[in-house]
Amino acid sequence: MVSSEYERRIAARFATFDQDGNGYIDRVDFASAAKAVLAEFGVPARSGKGQALYAGAEAFWQGMAGIADRDGDQRITRDEFVGGAAKRLRDNPERFAEIARPFLHAALDIADADGDGRATVDDTVRVLRALGASEEVARGAAALLDGDGDGVVGEAEVVPAFARYFTVPE
Repeated sequence: MVSSEYERRIAARFATFDQDGNGYIDRVDFASAAKAVLAEFGVPARSGKGQALYAGAEAFWQGMAGIADRDGDQRITRDEFVGGAAKRLRDNPERFAEIARPFLHAALDIADADGDGRATVDDTVRVLRALGASEEVARGAAALLDGDGDGVVGEAEVVPAFARYFTVPE
């Protein structure tokens, strides 16, 4: 039996992906996430960085759909997410990191103002806010991502942390 705490955590993870709040995750949610990040940083969708983010969002969607969309309707319901994605990703967090990496890499590239491959903590907060996190949650998460306290966050910190967040233990 799945615990109520596990259910609460999974519901929160599901809501993170369900950008439009319509009760299922689909390709539009991933494109909306990309659009929100681009808007936050004023990056044109047709730019190289914009196209990379949309390509990363599409790859992320395809990976999630392949794991969780059991009925092939191009939508992931909460039940499919809980029964498919969450369990499979928990059992194999490296797989989750693999499917999320293109999107995370592109989002980090957009937030990386000086081109050094890392984003400031403040810019990381901006990305998280654009993706729907509250200010408080975004600040807390960004601070945790900056584990060494140097004021910047890199892909080596973001990808595993993202996988840990979404691979919820029962």
